[in-house]
Amino acid sequence: MTADVFATLLSEDGPWVLLVFYLLWRDLQKDQATRAALDRNAAVLIEITTIIRERLPQGRGGAL
Repeated sequence: MTADVFATLLSEDGPWVLLVFYLLWRDLQKDQATRAALDRNAAVLIEITTIIRERLPQGRGGAL
């Protein structure tokens, strides 16, 4: 989008356009924060699973 498009949108619809873009931007930030938290949690769970599997006895052919 060019500056002319933004100028047209702002002059015709004013603050509503800014509000929509702001809300979309905040939603994107929240999604990125949620994704980062989920990635960290997944890494922790993988690490815990690895530690548990290393410590379990390897009986019955190592079915785990």
